[in-house]
Amino acid sequence: MKNFEKYKGIIPAFYACYDEKGNVSAERTEAFAEYLINKGIKGLYVCGSSGECIYQSKAERKSILESVMKVAKGKITVIAHVGCNNTEDSVELAAHAESVGVDAIASIPPIYFHLSDYAIADYWNDISAAAPNTDFIIYNIPQLAGVALSVSLYKKMRENPRVIGVKNSSMPVQDIQMFKDIGGEDSVVFNGPDEQFVSGRVMGADAGIGGTYAVMPELYLATDVAIQKGDIERAQKIQYKINRIIYAMCECHGNLYAVMKEILRVQGINIGGVRKPLPDITKDDKKQIELCAQMIEEAIESLGE
Repeated sequence: MKNFEKYKGIIPAFYACYDEKGNVSAERTEAFAEYLINKGIKGLYVCGSSGECIYQSKAERKSILESVMKVAKGKITVIAHVGCNNTEDSVELAAHAESVGVDAIASIPPIYFHLSDYAIADYWNDISAAAPNTDFIIYNIPQLAGVALSVSLYKKMRENPRVIGVKNSSMPVQDIQMFKDIGGEDSVVFNGPDEQFVSGRVMGADAGIGGTYAVMPELYLATDVAIQKGDIERAQKIQYKINRIIYAMCECHGNLYAVMKEILRVQGINIGGVRKPLPDITKDDKKQIELCAQMIEEAIESLGE
């Protein structure tokens, strides 16, 4: 049985860091990784949905991962999302990820065409074979990928010894129990939907990977500690504050990641904007963003109460 302790904790989904011209910035990527490490997070999930991976080239994704590893290797757990919409590119990114020393690779299923379970299994197994010494995590996000991880497909994938678990971003929290029942203690399930971090952990998720963690890591870290101590009342209280902040951020016209990057700018770290076709923030968003930043600050201050 493998030791999964390195995966258990708060793992922010890493945001793409661009310069003023919209190009990937190694300097800002390294600075952002260092910023999050100093917050005390367990690891980073690199080049996933929050990292705008579907709008980046293979070369850019390799560059981002290399910059993160330059700062993070040996300090925290690094999971690299390597999924592309074709097997060849995904395999190339998987091999590269292993070469730079990541702890695990992950992948969504191919999107657009609805493939059969056996075709998806072949896709994932081909990716895993390109990184034979690296753990593999299935990324289940049916609301965006258009296909859900089924019980039969997960059982089939568990025949691959490198497949250690699931990053589960489906909304039904009971899916976590379903995947834990299949994998048991010899597996790891990450809660995906940030709004249900507490309920996901109570249902059996071992850890969390989330898109809003990086803009308010202190709140998720405190929630995780409360859960570990069995203080569900405190965990619920913090979760409510997290959710109110998420709802407030979603009131903006700009893309959620554009909003969070602007909040980070308010907090003192500039990682640029988002890449088109993602919509940037509008002038009208500024006041709401300031409110969100204030809500985060007040929620963090309240942790000592």
